This record gives sequence, C-alpha cells and structure tokens, in this order.
Amino acid sequence: MLITSAASASWRSRARRFAGLLAVTSGRLVRDKSANSLIEFAFSMPIFLTLGMYGAELANMAATSMQVSQIAMALADNSARLGQTDNSAVLPTILDPMVNSVMSGAMKQGTTINFQANGRVILSSLEQTAGGLQYIHWQRCKGNFARASAYGPLNYGNTGTAIPGLGKNNVSAPAGQAVMFVEAFYSYKSLFGNMFVKNAVISQEAAFLMRDRRDLARGIANTTDCT
Repeated sequence: MLITSAASASWRSRARRFAGLLAVTSGRLVRDKSANSLIEFAFSMPIFLTLGMYGAELANMAATSMQVSQIAMALADNSARLGQTDNSAVLPTILDPMVNSVMSGAMKQGTTINFQANGRVILSSLEQTAGGLQYIHWQRCKGNFARASAYGPLNYGNTGTAIPGLGKNNVSAPAGQAVMFVEAFYSYKSLFGNMFVKNAVISQEAAFLMRDRRDLARGIANTTDCT
C-alpha cells in the first residue's frame, strides 16, 4: 500500500501539533509550584509524627518515674513521723494502724497512675541489734504488683547474715533508732507498645531517720505482709 505525499504531510502536521502541545503542557507543569508545600508536608509528616510520639513516650515515662519517686519519698517521710505527736511521758510506739494509714496514703497518692494495681511499696524498719548489727526489724508491703524487697525479708541481718545497711549507699540505723526505708516498684506500660520503649519496671528508693526517739521493742507486730 502506497502512502501519498498528502497523507504524509497530514501525519507530520499532526505530529508537530502534538509535540507542540506536549511542550506547552510540560512547561506549565514545570512552572507550576502550587503543590510544593503539600508534597513537602507529605514527606515530612511521618518524620515529625514519629519524633512527636517518641517525645511523648519519653515525657510520660519521666513523669511516671518522678511520681513513683515522690510516692517513695512521701511514704518514708510520713513513716518517720509516726508517733511524733505523742505527748505521753513514755517513749512513743509505732502501731500497725499507724503504718496502715501511711501505706494507704501512698496508694492514694498514686491514683493518677493506678499505683494500687500496677505498683508496690515495701516499707522496712532498719534497726540495730544489741550487738551492733544492722537488720530489718519489721516489714510491710502494699500494692498488687508482685515484687519482693531487693535487700531482704523481715529479720534479715539478724539471722547469721550480716548486712552493712540498705540501699545503694548502705544506709544504716544508729543505735536505739530506726530508719524508715522504702522501695517503690511500678510496672510501666508504654504508650505505643514496643515501638519506642519496652514495658519496664520503674524502681525508686527513699530513706528517712525516725523523728525523735521511739520505743522499738514494743508496738508494731514483728510480722510481714509481703507475700
């Protein structure tokens, strides 16, 4: 089949018009910058969103850790004040109802992080034996999170195992006095699963020397509820 010169000219003319239209359209697209901001936002949004979520996770963990620390500090301080208002002629004693009240106060303080269900406080009375040994005279716990003391149970240090004290700094009790030593544990649940921070156990410690002198030989029962 032969192609006539007229048909060939018509085909070349259509090709030139199409090429011209393509060039004009391409030029307009190159000059059109109306969607630049949208494209830049689409590329940057995942980065800023990830950074924001990571920052929120770290801030929440830091705030929770600080609150657990405040619970431990307040409990140790309040426990050291037990019996301080007793104006009797004999040395004041510490009774179980007193200890129960400050332990309940610690749970109340941790309401915002549901400390009762996810945490535990361990209050140990660190004292000194007649022979000068440090030991845990009595111990009380509260909170549903199963956790044992990192330093020993009731009567630890008075059963053949000598201890220099409690805590990282080996806090010790002077003769005839007691140190209220608190361990606070909290099971932290991450905001975004394991994306940034894995679930962890936050632990804090606090210790206060008992205000004034107390009759340590009687009063509170030499038992434990840390089971």
